[in-house]
Amino acid sequence: MTGTRIAALGHYQPAKVLTNHDLAALVDTSDEWISSRVGIKTRHVAGPDEPVDELAAHAGAKALAAAGLTPADVDLVLVATSTATDRSPNTAARVAARLSMASPAVMDLNVVCAGFTHALATADHAVRAGSASRVLVIGADKMTAVTDWADRSTCVLVGDGAGAAVVVATGDAEEPGIGPVLWGSVPEMGHAVRIEGTPPRFAQEGQSVYRWATTQLPPIARKVCEKAGVTPEELAAVVLHQANLRIIEPVAQKIGAVNAVIARDVVESGNTSAASIPMALSKLVERREVESGAPVLLFGFGGNLSYAGQVIRCP
Repeated sequence: MTGTRIAALGHYQPAKVLTNHDLAALVDTSDEWISSRVGIKTRHVAGPDEPVDELAAHAGAKALAAAGLTPADVDLVLVATSTATDRSPNTAARVAARLSMASPAVMDLNVVCAGFTHALATADHAVRAGSASRVLVIGADKMTAVTDWADRSTCVLVGDGAGAAVVVATGDAEEPGIGPVLWGSVPEMGHAVRIEGTPPRFAQEGQSVYRWATTQLPPIARKVCEKAGVTPEELAAVVLHQANLRIIEPVAQKIGAVNAVIARDVVESGNTSAASIPMALSKLVERREVESGAPVLLFGFGGNLSYAGQVIRCP
């Protein structure tokens, strides 16, 4: 068995920006109300002619370019999404077609907000097992397409975007750059976050999610660090699912990552579901806020009350 690492990252967001003041013209809300309750200031919104696979392909192309690879070098495409309109061809296949890939295996994973960290673990396992050599892992969601814009409790939260990572095998002398995953769910509480119905609509039980995230997740995140052989104090950065600033900040504090940069991309991007972790990580790397090789905790959580986390070495 060999180890794996993230060779490069990329992200993409639609051009249109929706501010809190814009939302105040649509529903009974205000910039002060939104900022104080969820910490979000702006979010990017895809148009009707910008499907999820287009967002994903843009992010994937940027990650491949940053890794110095071509689409033909990829033998597995994994896309984490819960907002694709069509069932087949799946989003991964459409991304492969957009990027003119040769003959990769193509799979979608729907674990909602924890989708990217599940997909990253799947890529790690595939390379370690010898069934793939270079994997394009993408988290992409168009949450605005499943949002009730008359519901001020949810419409203020969401945004659209995509983030991507290229996963490759490590060399013989290299330490693994993707640590072991710790994942699970709370099936009996799956109703707390939903995208269901016809047409599908996003809904959640906000207080239930808040209590679960702030009380149950910090000890699980510390176990992720333990599995990776690092202490929370050694973390250079913490990238949690960008759900809500009122969840991110207390969870990060309870993890004990006192020396870490805490990703707060939710402020400018909103909750982008599976896209939130790779987008936030890509931006930290782009701004050079985290040193290459430094340990970073990725931890996704949300829909299905699922969670998955691993410690990676920053590309």
